[in-house]
Amino acid sequence: MSDDHSNEWYFNTKTGKVEPYQGAKSGDRLGPYSSPEEAARALEKVQERNEDWDNDPKWDDD
Repeated sequence: MSDDHSNEWYFNTKTGKVEPYQGAKSGDRLGPYSSPEEAARALEKVQERNEDWDNDPKWDDD
């Protein structure tokens, strides 16, 4: 049984480029995403999630 990674896309944080599963080492990538378009939005998605967590009253540590 082989693993099929053909539909996995990653955002490379060092190069700023989207790449398929066969790419740079995993420490430099965000993903997997199901499409190149989703992977291209990786940093935007991270920012959205950070803002959500920063504004979540359950995690208010002030």
